[in-house]
Amino acid sequence: MTAKRLSSGGRIDRAKIIKFTWDNHELNGHPGDTLASALMANNQKIIGRSFKYHRPRGITSSGVEESGAIVTVGAGARKEANVKATTQELYHGLTANGQNAWPNVRFDFGFTANYFSRFLGAGFYYKTFMGIPPFEWGRGTQIWMFYEKYIRKAAGMGTASRQPDPDNYEHSHGFCDVAIIGSGPSGLAAASRLSDTNKDVILIEQDFELGGDYLNHDDKSEELVQILSKINKSNIRIMKRTTAFGAYDHGTLGLLERVSDHLE
Repeated sequence: MTAKRLSSGGRIDRAKIIKFTWDNHELNGHPGDTLASALMANNQKIIGRSFKYHRPRGITSSGVEESGAIVTVGAGARKEANVKATTQELYHGLTANGQNAWPNVRFDFGFTANYFSRFLGAGFYYKTFMGIPPFEWGRGTQIWMFYEKYIRKAAGMGTASRQPDPDNYEHSHGFCDVAIIGSGPSGLAAASRLSDTNKDVILIEQDFELGGDYLNHDDKSEELVQILSKINKSNIRIMKRTTAFGAYDHGTLGLLERVSDHLE
């Protein structure tokens, strides 16, 4: 690893090495890393490119709010585009690539669009590409459809696989009295209090470890251990690696649980 890796601290296991591939370069990480933290430790500064001008983008956050480090994970039929590097759990053999760039995110020919940014204002294509100058020959839907495929290719993000999806998915319905979304201090406090009741409770956490902001404070590790011990001894159902993506009428929640995405 490089000097960018701290010698201690964090939630990673420095005794074990995980090998992964970034833009066809083999790099090393540790169990507990996200793709973003492993890339930072390997001194990878440019992770993505902006949507229209292809300006370089790095890692700007540590969670689902990330807007710059958007990558493609996997290959072939299991290629998945537009993945946030800050939420992608690192595992041995992970293959990830930058997107919206050619030939790669470090050196992108698309960056030339930045030099013409004064002429490429918001929505410029809806005015410029409505015909062929100087007499606006070919005006109408047909000429726009001709231009559109090139515009989308230049300003698009990741590319989805065209192959049949080899994975299996299960669709199920569950019921509970209380659903707690997030296992940070507030979520764990609610779960701890409800653990003494007879209510049917589900604790939902999108990360692979419970704790939320507790994990950023070493001085609260003992408090976290005590709370988790109490919750684990109760009948609360814990769903890690699960994202709550919607709240609907009549107390209905939409959840997406990643069962095997993190496995080698």
